[in-house]
Amino acid sequence: MQADLLDGIVIFTRVAEKRSFTAAAAELGVTTAAISWSIKRLEARVGTTLLTRTTRSVGLTEAGELFLEQALASVANVEAAIEAAQRMGANPAGLLRLSVPYIAQTLLEPILEGFAAAYPGIELELVFEDRFVDIVAEGYDAGIRIGEMIAQDMVAVRLTEPSPLTVVGSPAYFARRGRPLRPEQLSEHACINVRLFGGAVYRWMFKERSGQGDPRSFSMDVKGPLTVNGPATCISAAVSGVGLTYNIASVVEPLVRQGLLEPCLEGFMPESPGLFIYFPSRKQMLPKLRAFVEFWKEFGGGQIVRL
Repeated sequence: MQADLLDGIVIFTRVAEKRSFTAAAAELGVTTAAISWSIKRLEARVGTTLLTRTTRSVGLTEAGELFLEQALASVANVEAAIEAAQRMGANPAGLLRLSVPYIAQTLLEPILEGFAAAYPGIELELVFEDRFVDIVAEGYDAGIRIGEMIAQDMVAVRLTEPSPLTVVGSPAYFARRGRPLRPEQLSEHACINVRLFGGAVYRWMFKERSGQGDPRSFSMDVKGPLTVNGPATCISAAVSGVGLTYNIASVVEPLVRQGLLEPCLEGFMPESPGLFIYFPSRKQMLPKLRAFVEFWKEFGGGQIVRL
């Protein structure tokens, strides 16, 4: 085996993921010239061009695509080996990158201070986004999403129990505008919209039971004075009396208990399957990730739902 076999591979994966020499250099704390030199040496050892370079962008050759797929798995295995060794005699440490949907923001915020105090060696990076994310290709340790429909090569851990969805507003809003008794009456109300990644506006979902058959599920567009790109702002605006917002009941439950928000349309609400955290099975629940999941358990419980 060559002594320099692994030289430059981590740098290559960062350049490939960032599609930029400059961004990779900034992340790794080295110069762009050092990045370029390392890539040239790696390509010389491999014997083929891995990256295409123009004045504006960096891309992958066909060989580079294949090399990246294999290299990511190798880098992850080395990281797992390092963290397995750390587990033997040290506290969990290192960068923990999580891809998180906006809906989870209000659930995460209350635990951040306690987690930082309990695990000072872990640097937690939360990237809030609602798009589909390939967590392996984009360098995340794990992702959090609603529902357990996760790729078969992933491990999924439940973070929250299933919970009804809900429409809520402030007491002042309901005193001023009244309460909708059916979803169709939302056309007479001020609703707070959420614009999803990609530009579409989220449609509010409902279900209605009639007779003994299966309930009828339907969704509808709503209108109002405010559109945002995340539920945290929706909740704040609803508390302020701007309008009605649509969310998971467990997320807004603390505000309902405090009397800041009140639910409506309870008989028409479907159920959310809850939040799951998922990660590649080959990572074998790294110590820093296990620390995060264990800490979350104290705020609602979690269990492995597929191995």
